[in-house]
Amino acid sequence: MLVIFLACMFFLREPRIQRFDELYLRWLLKNAPATGVSVPLTIVDIGGDSIAPKARGETKEDSSRAISPVEYALFLQATMEFNPTVVAFESILQWNNQQKDQEQIFLDQAMRVPKLQTAAELAVNTDPDAPFVELPAFTQVTGKRGGLVEYSGIARQPNEDLRVLSTLGFINLPKEAADDVHVPMLFQYRGDVIPSFALQALMLWMRVTPSEVKINIGSYIYLPQGKIIPINDEGSLLVNPSTLKGARYLKLNELLLAAQQHENKAPGGAQLEDIRDQIVLARSLTDSPAGEPFAAAIATVQANAFVHRVHWLFDVVFILGLAAVSGYARRFSRIDLVLAAIAVSAGYCLLAIVLVSRWFIWLPGVLTLGAVWLLALLCLFAPRAKEDPDLPPIAPPPPSL
Repeated sequence: MLVIFLACMFFLREPRIQRFDELYLRWLLKNAPATGVSVPLTIVDIGGDSIAPKARGETKEDSSRAISPVEYALFLQATMEFNPTVVAFESILQWNNQQKDQEQIFLDQAMRVPKLQTAAELAVNTDPDAPFVELPAFTQVTGKRGGLVEYSGIARQPNEDLRVLSTLGFINLPKEAADDVHVPMLFQYRGDVIPSFALQALMLWMRVTPSEVKINIGSYIYLPQGKIIPINDEGSLLVNPSTLKGARYLKLNELLLAAQQHENKAPGGAQLEDIRDQIVLARSLTDSPAGEPFAAAIATVQANAFVHRVHWLFDVVFILGLAAVSGYARRFSRIDLVLAAIAVSAGYCLLAIVLVSRWFIWLPGVLTLGAVWLLALLCLFAPRAKEDPDLPPIAPPPPSL
């Protein structure tokens, strides 16, 4: 009992062991079934059916640039047939001087979009005298800013004509604040706190300005409509990937066909009428090689499916309960102990999947599963009493003559 109790306390107090819970959490989120909630988000893949030829051996960045301005203009023309609330481009829209005429066609369509967001990328500028761009920043910020990733310049951004028509959203995914299930919502730019791509899209969709947002770094982002977004010290949100199953996915050809049917008032054109209240996210397969982090962050906030850890009282009850059971575990045979540990582990994982999918509560993995198997190993190799069921029965001594 004492060994089990001390081992559980060590699990709780050791940060390096607690990091293994992140791996268990990723497994839970990836295997959790869909929430069943439909989110007001439409994702249009422009790169998947691009009409531009792709050269052999080209890089991902070259493939993204191969999408011509005319294709993006066709996308905007078809999208505006349904009057969406926000149109956001996940790709950084940059073209060479040889495509000036095509770019002007795209700009003509971009002027029709009421709320247009374009992607940009921040960078660290080592020259203190280098010119910088003033960016809208949050004014109501509390908490320690040391955990936020800091930048001092802009590495890539659209051309000036497009910047006038749109709002910038920064697509940086620094290793310090981003992984499979964490997406940064805040950055620090020259001492100011600014929104990331996902948060900026949500602010445009909710018609919120930076001055109306209240931020407590390490705790939450409070929006005027009562929406509270939990964040960690790095300003990142723990996303729920299963919410993406409630979003609509379209290819560019499908969107063009739906827009044509809607214009001609054909029956098939009415299926996208609800886009007018949604965020339309334009992306290509090369934008996010690690998955769909920005779409997952937007969908998580829209569905209000914020995943949080179970209360610490669960750890206390589990430790006390396991310590109490450890006194009786040695009475079982070794085969029964192994089977019981397997059954408890499988049942616990199934329970964890159910809780994270229905109530967005995740259970710790290292503390519980590690302690259960530690108890099983201790009982397997501990000295056994004479009445151990695994020991062969002792034959009675022969009767004396």
